[in-house]
Amino acid sequence: MHSAALSRRIVLILVFGFLYLPIAVLVLLSFNESGLPTSWSGFSTKWYTSLAGNAEILHAAWNTLIVAIFATLISTVLGTMLALGMEARRRKSNTLEALAFAPMVIPDIVLAVALLSLLSRLNITLGLHTIVLSHVIFDLAFVCSVVRARLKSFDYSLVEASRDLGASGWTSFWRVTFPVILPAIIAGGLLAFTLSVDEFIIAFFTAGAGRASITLPMQIYSMIRFGITPEINALATLVMGLSATILLISQWLNREQKA
Repeated sequence: MHSAALSRRIVLILVFGFLYLPIAVLVLLSFNESGLPTSWSGFSTKWYTSLAGNAEILHAAWNTLIVAIFATLISTVLGTMLALGMEARRRKSNTLEALAFAPMVIPDIVLAVALLSLLSRLNITLGLHTIVLSHVIFDLAFVCSVVRARLKSFDYSLVEASRDLGASGWTSFWRVTFPVILPAIIAGGLLAFTLSVDEFIIAFFTAGAGRASITLPMQIYSMIRFGITPEINALATLVMGLSATILLISQWLNREQKA
């Protein structure tokens, strides 16, 4: 029995090592004083300092922040409304649910080509606004799934009790339903923000020509074509750290609402 438990623990360690060893190497090399990725010459934070003076990276980071904020706000509102609407029709919503969650399983490259074809057909000039629109479509299903999961455990007798006491439908929503699902809405919004910051393929297809609307993942891709440098490792580490922090907050909110 003890041997079996030890074997399971070893397998678990190996699997986690397989998952996170590349990330650990990336973070380690971001502190490499040497400019060569294969030669360790000492610990240094100079590559993080140099990022602050790189105008192209700062411009890309600003674009990423703009896209992520607007995409998060819009997709959170629309995703919540979609979840509420689907839950109201929960007995007849199997087809509707499949259609709503389809963007989660459609390959990014397929969705990107479809969006580019539609935008071109409508003669819409590509830029940050088209990236925001595309990310809203991509994020909406994820926000809806998080809010929908919370609504499945919602006690609707509370709404019925408020209506029996004379509250209108609007008042019952703001005073009863909304406070209960608010942690899920925030968690869904944080997930949408993370996905928007990390997303590359859809942004690459819908950004248009030029560098005016380039985002951080696109900037990393353009830099990596000339070789991997510690500066790229430092930038990737910062993006990964931001995404991991937001995801942890999102998970914490979900855990709180289950308590």
